[in-house]
Amino acid sequence: MSGEPAAAPVAKASWQALPARLAGLSASIPWPVQSFELMLAGRYLRTRLIALLSFLGIMLGVATLIIVLSVMNGFRHELLDKLVGINGHIFVAPVDTPLTDYADVAERLSKVYGVRRAVPFVEGQAFASSPYNGSGALVRGVRGEDMPKITAVSGNIKQGTLENFDSAGGVAIGRRLAEALALQVGDSITLLTPRGASTPFGVTPRSKSFPVTAIFEIGMSEFDASFVFMPMSEAQAFFNREGDATLIEVFLDDADKVDEARPALEQAAERPVLLTDWRQRNRTFFSALEVERNVMFLILTLIVIVASLNIIAGLVMLVKDKSSDIAILRTMGATRAAILRVFLVTGASIGIVGTVAGFLLGLLVSLNVETIRQILSRFTGANLFPAELYFLSRLPAEVDPTEVLTVVAMGIGLSILATAYPSWRAARLDPVEALRAG
Repeated sequence: MSGEPAAAPVAKASWQALPARLAGLSASIPWPVQSFELMLAGRYLRTRLIALLSFLGIMLGVATLIIVLSVMNGFRHELLDKLVGINGHIFVAPVDTPLTDYADVAERLSKVYGVRRAVPFVEGQAFASSPYNGSGALVRGVRGEDMPKITAVSGNIKQGTLENFDSAGGVAIGRRLAEALALQVGDSITLLTPRGASTPFGVTPRSKSFPVTAIFEIGMSEFDASFVFMPMSEAQAFFNREGDATLIEVFLDDADKVDEARPALEQAAERPVLLTDWRQRNRTFFSALEVERNVMFLILTLIVIVASLNIIAGLVMLVKDKSSDIAILRTMGATRAAILRVFLVTGASIGIVGTVAGFLLGLLVSLNVETIRQILSRFTGANLFPAELYFLSRLPAEVDPTEVLTVVAMGIGLSILATAYPSWRAARLDPVEALRAG
């Protein structure tokens, strides 16, 4: 009996000393967030379904943003690489007189600083046929010495060879055109053009057969299904060019420096010429691609914003449920700043962990998007990326570190902002009113 009265003062003394101990703990730890605040935040996160849903929402939103932006970047890079890889960056066309001095002009243009190569060619439309089928074709006559320089073609030969291109007298055709006409290397392809020989009765169509010496695959369906390359001398005779060229294609070291190269090219030509560049020829296409990319970014950002709103809703409900706990902590000596930090950590941890998980998931999918597409195509039995519709034979993706960092920063920033109001409400809670209401 004598020990029972002594127990109460000891317990009372320990209870009264707890605020001082908490204050001493806060003072002894130099971090902005103290250990007991982290402990409380961890407990609040364990059994919250809304926290899990918010985490999944932010993770999927960030991952989707990274994947879509990477695929859009890959589309632009691949299309630009394919378009300018075979078409050049600047096109030099003759003015007033035919381009009969194309060899000298191309030589002078190739010596301009920043120019990788200058390739003259003859171009014309034709109808390509075989004993099995027919199709429209874009015929280009190129000098044999220039064919290896067109790396989009020479670096993607699937059958045959480009060696002795001038003397062989054959043509190189795209893989899709070869499949449409059921042709292999060694077979003959017949080309028909309306710009044939001139007779007293007018211009008659010209038809001629050429052996197929090479089959290439650029990777862009439109080019692989239409391009035919032949020796320049054959093309000049076929299209009645009288020893001149249609254009000279100039390839630069940097496709974005066409404006800087224009004055030097006009001066080096030493004859009247008209210059156009890849941006002018493909302006509508790339502008539409850029608009689509920006709209997709805005739409998918809404996913992250919705997930952030879930954090707000979850924290508001948490503050309401734990109002009695907050009041007890305040009476035990916890400051408003401590309560604020507890709920900031609770909400921000959802957003930060979700953003990091979304970053890892988005990076993993972006780096393996073509493999995933092939697996899904085999599993579903459907062609998920038809080359005829998207122009490319594979689904490209290019991860831009700057954009990824922007998405990650946005995800973390929105998550922290979402926690501000509920945390402020928790810190402003009146412990007397909370205990009375409880």
